[in-house]
Amino acid sequence: MSLPLAVILGAGPGIGLAVAARFAREGFRVALVSRPSDPLPAFLMEVEGSGLPGSGHPGSGVQALALAADLADPDQLAGALAAIEAWGGTPDVLVYNASAGTPGPAADLAPADLARDLQVNLSAPLAAARWALPAMREAGRGTLVFTGGGLALQPKPGMASACLGKAALRSLALSLGLELAAEGIHAGTVTVRGFVQPGTALDAPAVAEAFWAFHGQARADWTCELNVP
Repeated sequence: MSLPLAVILGAGPGIGLAVAARFAREGFRVALVSRPSDPLPAFLMEVEGSGLPGSGHPGSGVQALALAADLADPDQLAGALAAIEAWGGTPDVLVYNASAGTPGPAADLAPADLARDLQVNLSAPLAAARWALPAMREAGRGTLVFTGGGLALQPKPGMASACLGKAALRSLALSLGLELAAEGIHAGTVTVRGFVQPGTALDAPAVAEAFWAFHGQARADWTCELNVP
């Protein structure tokens, strides 16, 4: 039987890559989708070097794929998902970590800029979930988890687009969580209430532990939102 597959969309050098490494350490195959400007070979080496429990040395048995895609482009997202499915099938765990936010106050936010940002913050995660769900429904299990932010809970001046995006994503994640639980699919958000900073409760490895904890919740204890810290 093949190893379970975790797909991380928006796998940058902070939370996304740390989450990928965390699932790789638990024996998952991992597929990453990063920005075209990101150093994919370095990301792949880091995940492959995560190792498996009891392996005795890093990288033993880790299967990983790294792809580049601009998630603001629906065609690039669809192409990346198709490539992942051809490589490793459909995911047991889907993590959506990408975000976008045009800076500036709400009164100055151009509708076109907001629409572009919402493609990343809302439409792309919905499309990714819809891609993963048929196989999860057939199996009667799976995890969909979205990276939320404190801006969804407490908007800040000058960050209107990011605040709207995180609020919309939070609503999507909670809706999916409430709707899919009866089908055995655990969906929701890990809401990161602050900026990622090394050596704090919000360093990337600590946040990655929250994603692993969300996935590992017993069904009787499922929540739709896990706040960090």
